[in-house]
Amino acid sequence: MSADLAQALLAAARKAGADSADALVIEGTAVSIDVREGRLEHAERAEGLDIGLRVLIGKRQACVSSSDAKPETLATMAERAVAMAREAPEDPHAGLADPEQLSARRDAEGFELHDPSPEPDPAALEDDARRAEAAARAMPGISQIDQSSASYSHRTIHLAASNGFAGGYERSSRHTACVAITGTGTAMERDWASEGRIFQADLPSPEIIGQLAGERAAARAGSRKPPSGAFPVLYDERVASSLIGHLTSAINGSAIARGASWLRESMGKAVLPAGFDLTENPHRPRIGGTRVFDAEGLPTQRRLWVQDGVLQGWVLDLATARKLGMQSTGNAARGPSAPPSPSLSNLELTPGTASRDDLIRDMGTGLLITSLIGSTINSTTGDYSRGASGFWVENGQIAYPVNECTIAGNLRDMLMRLTAANDARAHLSTLVPSLLVEGLTIAGA
Repeated sequence: MSADLAQALLAAARKAGADSADALVIEGTAVSIDVREGRLEHAERAEGLDIGLRVLIGKRQACVSSSDAKPETLATMAERAVAMAREAPEDPHAGLADPEQLSARRDAEGFELHDPSPEPDPAALEDDARRAEAAARAMPGISQIDQSSASYSHRTIHLAASNGFAGGYERSSRHTACVAITGTGTAMERDWASEGRIFQADLPSPEIIGQLAGERAAARAGSRKPPSGAFPVLYDERVASSLIGHLTSAINGSAIARGASWLRESMGKAVLPAGFDLTENPHRPRIGGTRVFDAEGLPTQRRLWVQDGVLQGWVLDLATARKLGMQSTGNAARGPSAPPSPSLSNLELTPGTASRDDLIRDMGTGLLITSLIGSTINSTTGDYSRGASGFWVENGQIAYPVNECTIAGNLRDMLMRLTAANDARAHLSTLVPSLLVEGLTIAGA
């Protein structure tokens, strides 16, 4: 159905007067179950269809979307999109890929992005959520469970364009999560555990997930503010990817084209310490971030964005590449209601040889961050400030839990002072281990 619907959208666009067009069709099913205090709190099942059409009239473009697949709706969508495009400002960089640029791969065969086993029964999901909650509640020091949930989703994605591209594939995912609380009143602290996999058979047991949530929350009992000053800061693996996320945002072609990036003059320069690579591998089997082709039908491929600490390039789709006088890197992503934009997937940062415990021992006195709250990031200067909580470290050992503090620095300097642990989790799309940053400013007590 998805492939036929995409072709019907293209036909409607041609009939309405579009010079060229592309269509995205996403069909999906999602089931989620939440429990609290041993009782079912929320159950939801959604079956949806999202269709998006982008049309081009010369160098003018417009996007429309709908959830209705009736033929008359498709005709109306196309007519409205063409009318909008005729009134839109010209964009000299807009346009579809040339046929010779298109990916030869049009499906996800061999990538294992879809679990063929039957959709789980809602009762089975509820049982998982209850078991995770019970395991968390059984941990000493836990006063209540904020929420325990289990979910499943399945999507079929199809992209077609008037330049001859047509391809699609299926995705599925299965998740279990639990949020536990320790303490009461103003002394309450919470933490969580969550696991997701493509294949249900790969998902850890609910008991493992619930127990981890309980252990993490119980360890936060009695949190207080840390001292203020300049100290080393260790980003736990759960939050370390945020640092690399700031780097990848700064090399995104959209930011570079606007001149709004603190790395805009850094091509070919060191942005990480020597020895660090940042690699994108969009073809990892059985991984949620894997991309068979990009959102403009271009081939995706393994790339070194940072090699031995040195920045190698910008993340580009067709429009940003044209604006910068470069070639697309096959990194376009899009939803049904918007044109493509550059995006990364399946990143890996070079791991270190030390464990997280080794870095805690070696840092002496400082802050171990396990949660980040809010952010103030200046995209043009790299100035960085975030709320944080975690644990205070003294003499190389965790001393007590901390909350309500702020960490600050400059991303350019911070990323050049990284030490990596070896604890990245292999099933994640983004493989970033715990990261130690020397000399950040902490505002606490």
